[in-house]
Amino acid sequence: MKFYLSVLLLAFLLNGCARQPETGKLQVVASIAPLAYFAEKIGGTHVAVSVMVPPGGNPHSYEPLPRQMILLDKATLFIKAGSGVEFELDWMKRFLSLNHALRLCNAVEGIRLLPVKHDGEAHQHERYDPHYWLSPLNGIIIARNVKKDLISVDPVHRLEYDANCAKLEAELQLLHQEIQRKLAGLKKRRFLVFHPAWGYYADAFRLEQIAVEEEGKTLTPRQMQRVIEKAKTSRIGVVFVSPQFSTVQAETIASEIGGSTISVDPLSPDYQNNLRRATSAFIESLR
Repeated sequence: MKFYLSVLLLAFLLNGCARQPETGKLQVVASIAPLAYFAEKIGGTHVAVSVMVPPGGNPHSYEPLPRQMILLDKATLFIKAGSGVEFELDWMKRFLSLNHALRLCNAVEGIRLLPVKHDGEAHQHERYDPHYWLSPLNGIIIARNVKKDLISVDPVHRLEYDANCAKLEAELQLLHQEIQRKLAGLKKRRFLVFHPAWGYYADAFRLEQIAVEEEGKTLTPRQMQRVIEKAKTSRIGVVFVSPQFSTVQAETIASEIGGSTISVDPLSPDYQNNLRRATSAFIESLR
């Protein structure tokens, strides 16, 4: 690892001329795509936003490319999830060591983290669910955190950041009400997900997420059978999967219950429309 960091530091010195052209915009890096959405909406024309974990990348195991590390050298603000995503736990100290002037925005500040639940119950050894952005009301808190740190590094455009944030907050409040209204008439409230990413969404809208996977581990045959029996008892016919993870075991479960798999993306960059699409998928499975 020391050798890898030495190579990166050498790249900073030798590749200055190979950096991306200066745009005159504030350079912002977000660890994941949903957080980049907030930076773009609030920063508007004053920011250029990059994402560390690309679409389809798994934030639990992703390793940044050398060109992404070089990009950090010119960044002013880094927006992290701050909720225990493995990618950040593994790399955050290294990012900061490569750019001592980099300001850190902790998007989770002020948000109540929920424990990961399996079979509807929190385990004795609590581990917190990192996917808090999947609740629109949490999105409002994220927006305020991003605005605060954008203003701190670029106070000249404070009024625009304030206005953009206020507009986004209003949109997210309406989005929460829209989803709440769409889900209100459902009698069935339990849905089955392979990767436990939708706990905050479920909590926000009085649904129950039944999670299959635990800590990224492959299920044993006994665990698979227990999930299948649980799904049959609950009359569940859909297993929701994330595009960042293998669907092999999820497809096996779906086959055993005579159902299907549906992909819902917890890391889509199209934040608001993605929550609408996920809502439509949940409604269809719960009818």
